[in-house]
Amino acid sequence: MSRAGLTTKGLRIALMAGMLVIILAGIKAAADIVVPFLLALFIAIILHPVVRALVRMRIPRVLAITLMMAAIILLFSLLLGVLGASVTDFSRTLPQYRGMLVRRLAELQSVADLINLSFSPEDLAGYFDPGVLMNMATRTVTHLSGAMSSLFLLLMTVVFMLLEAPYLPGKLRQALAGSGAAMDSVDKALHGVTHYLALKTAISVLTGVVVWLMLTFLGIRFALMWGVLAFVLNYIPNIGSVLAAIPPVIQTLLFGSVSDAMVVTVGYVVINMVLGNMLEPRVMGRGLGLSTLVVFLSLIFWGWLLGTVGMLLSVPLTIVAKILLEMTPVGHRFAVLLGDGKEPEVQK
Repeated sequence: MSRAGLTTKGLRIALMAGMLVIILAGIKAAADIVVPFLLALFIAIILHPVVRALVRMRIPRVLAITLMMAAIILLFSLLLGVLGASVTDFSRTLPQYRGMLVRRLAELQSVADLINLSFSPEDLAGYFDPGVLMNMATRTVTHLSGAMSSLFLLLMTVVFMLLEAPYLPGKLRQALAGSGAAMDSVDKALHGVTHYLALKTAISVLTGVVVWLMLTFLGIRFALMWGVLAFVLNYIPNIGSVLAAIPPVIQTLLFGSVSDAMVVTVGYVVINMVLGNMLEPRVMGRGLGLSTLVVFLSLIFWGWLLGTVGMLLSVPLTIVAKILLEMTPVGHRFAVLLGDGKEPEVQK
């Protein structure tokens, strides 16, 4: 290739990179608008199969959507009331956590003296101050609250999306007339995201319920709050289940015994093994088509771009990005890098 050709190609790559940076900067600047829209979109995708099932039962679509919204609002109100009481009670017990932490560290100090290791329990407790963890949790909840502040507007957006869903395929066919490959890619993206979100939501609900029942059976305080936490964090791939287990295990260790904490840890491990490593792959069927490294990096990238909601939706957003990249010859190369390295199945 001539030097002029190389220069032109280099300028084209630089121009594309600059456009990508501008687009990402615009999305990050408009996160207050983009995040609620994405939440509404993915909620509509999750609810669409349920609404479609109700319509098949000869229930008018408008009535089916109304019943679905009423059920969601009722469930959300009840759950918010119970969780509000649990969070308030949890906040009142925070001063006890620091005292129990210092006491546990003082017990470890006698063991550390046997190996000539000395430390100050008070100083060490400062690095693990539960107040710091509570502030982090508060900031996370505040970020989610900011995205959910316009709850009425969010639900209305979901309603209109569900009402528009039957007409969407026809509009896409007209918009992409003469481009069968593009239509196939859009259908593939919609089917992949719908399949993933519907099944992931069902498994997350089951995970939260099982965690709640387990902790209630073991007599662990705030069992419902930890169950809701397990449900929410189960959307975060790879590390979500680990993060959900840390607070109840620490709580049990501080206010119970080491054996009690071990029982809770084993319980979380069993739940993650059965639901996360056995049931989920079996229900999901074929893999997501994403490598494990890409799934983890997407968690960091979408979290940086869209905050906590971006972390929760990192996998479906990456699936959509990968499918859209496959639509162009240049983007197909990047889509291959995002993939899991397996050869595509040949349809017979």
